[in-house]
Amino acid sequence: MNEVFKPYQHIKYQVENRIATITLNRPEKLNAFTATMREELIRAFGRADEDDEVRVIIVTGAGRAFCAGADLSKGGDTFHFDDSFRDGGGQVSLRIFESKKPVIGAINGAGVGIGVTMTLPMDIRIASTNARFGFVFSRRGVVPEACSSWFLPRIVGIAQALEWVFSGRVFDAAEALAGGLVKEVVPPESLLDRAREIAREIADNTSAVSVALSRQMMWRMLGADHPMEAHKVDSRGIAQMGRASDVREGVESFLEKRPPNFSMKPSTDMPAFYPWWPEREYE
Repeated sequence: MNEVFKPYQHIKYQVENRIATITLNRPEKLNAFTATMREELIRAFGRADEDDEVRVIIVTGAGRAFCAGADLSKGGDTFHFDDSFRDGGGQVSLRIFESKKPVIGAINGAGVGIGVTMTLPMDIRIASTNARFGFVFSRRGVVPEACSSWFLPRIVGIAQALEWVFSGRVFDAAEALAGGLVKEVVPPESLLDRAREIAREIADNTSAVSVALSRQMMWRMLGADHPMEAHKVDSRGIAQMGRASDVREGVESFLEKRPPNFSMKPSTDMPAFYPWWPEREYE
């Protein structure tokens, strides 16, 4: 059996109307994060990337929690690893970061520890009024993980990031909205409908290749040391996409006042310069 399509134990994966929904699925354990969930999430994002029918990914949780953090069933040995250890949450975050498809986090309930840090490389986060968040690492005697020391200050600013991380306190969706962690807060019964509405706007009106390139350009330029780096990749993108069929279709559909019918596929039609960034140690 193809590893990508093995059955899932701790998540659910569903595709409908070009939207893949990944649901963390241990509701009896508040979707606590496990090694199995880590492996399955990485596989699911790979599966979505390979499927050109998938235009947008939504991630949510089953039951009343999004993810209550790491499974602590090992007690005090939960975080006991040797020096060759690689953070599992970080592996998930890096895979989400590499995604060719935009990712929407639909945070339905508690998102604590890895339950919030795994959402940081997602592109759009919306929350239910029932959602609660906590960067609780200092209260467990560990440190932030899942690459959150890179993502969180870029999303909310260093002062807000430090206050949440230093205190380790749990806060509500209204504070997450005020602090810039989430885009909007909606009633629980409206959460998935709103996530799908955002996803449909992307899926119905945009070029999949354009979105894939734009996603990587935006995220990777956060680490650039000069706007010249953006100018270089912008110029490559405009030069190569400007000759491509999706640009012709985008312009003609606009002039003809009709919906576009983009045909380029991220699996086969990415421009020759993609990827333009160097390989990293753990990739």
